[in-house]
Amino acid sequence: MQAILGVIFHFIGGFASGSFYMPYKKVKGWSWESFWIVGGLFSWLIVPPLAAYLTIPNFMDIIKGASGTTIGIAYLFGVLWGIGGLTYGLGVRYLGVSLGSSIILGLCMVFGALIPSIYYDVFPKEGKDTFSMLVGSGWGLTVLAGLAICIVGIVICGKAGMMKEKQLSAAATDPHGVVTKTEYKFGLGMFVSIVSGVLSACFNFGLEAGKPMADLANEIWKNANPGQGEFLYQNNVTYVVVLWGGLTTNFIWCMILNARNKTFGDYTNRKTPLLSNYIFSAIAGTTWFLQFFFYGMGESKLGNGPSSWILHMSFIILVANMWGLVLKEWKGVNKKTVSTIIAGIVTIILSVLLVGYGNYLK
Repeated sequence: MQAILGVIFHFIGGFASGSFYMPYKKVKGWSWESFWIVGGLFSWLIVPPLAAYLTIPNFMDIIKGASGTTIGIAYLFGVLWGIGGLTYGLGVRYLGVSLGSSIILGLCMVFGALIPSIYYDVFPKEGKDTFSMLVGSGWGLTVLAGLAICIVGIVICGKAGMMKEKQLSAAATDPHGVVTKTEYKFGLGMFVSIVSGVLSACFNFGLEAGKPMADLANEIWKNANPGQGEFLYQNNVTYVVVLWGGLTTNFIWCMILNARNKTFGDYTNRKTPLLSNYIFSAIAGTTWFLQFFFYGMGESKLGNGPSSWILHMSFIILVANMWGLVLKEWKGVNKKTVSTIIAGIVTIILSVLLVGYGNYLK
């Protein structure tokens, strides 16, 4: 039952991540950097401490009591994760939307799932899943098989995207409706995509680095609620610190773009629907954070091992592709292309079921 609940929580988180950009489409007259940082203030600065306040009494005392190393490394990984998100656009620019997105998401999933387990093989820590445990147990091999199948699903989705691009236009439209011209440079594109995929996985590393804070929140809650299992919201305190790092990276870059594009006036431009722009940006930012709110709940049921990260990334990819079908982004392509994207989605669903089964065996 715990594994089933974990999968459900991860699905809700993946749905939030795959859907958060929709409210941004309602923002009128603002440049990308303006609505992105307004939403980001809710995603990374306002909502995380509010969620921690509502779920973890005296959460700031836990942060203040944490070692400087714990805070510093968690923050640093947040900064690196933010850079990974910003370099995503370059990967799309040089490889195309479908191929670039598939490579980045695939690398993010693989690195985020496996590197922590390899790290704990070298530096063992009680309660942590190691890579040796994965390859040496039935449940671990099942999880790894799910990871392999998910990668196959991503490749199939990427193939469908490439077929779509060739059929519709030389210009590509990303999942959020932004039209971009592809300057195909395979070598440079692969390098940038690898950087983005690896750094985007740093969010999972940040959670690992900040685990002492989550463990303390969990211990306090379990002492106050004996016999009720693990604390669902233990990671909320860690998110506060990791997302400070993400805010730092994104804020600096958006301010640079505001200055370069002379768009600081967006925030007070009365020729635009200011109130609705702020509201929709806030909704988008809050929805973005909900992905990790529910990720933490799923992680409390499955553990912060490879399984949680694989499920999280798989559901994001799945929901994003499902939105593409619902919004008729695949309209105008032939049946073979539609069949290919459906095959990719089905493959990812199978991988999710297999990872869930692996956790059930565990």
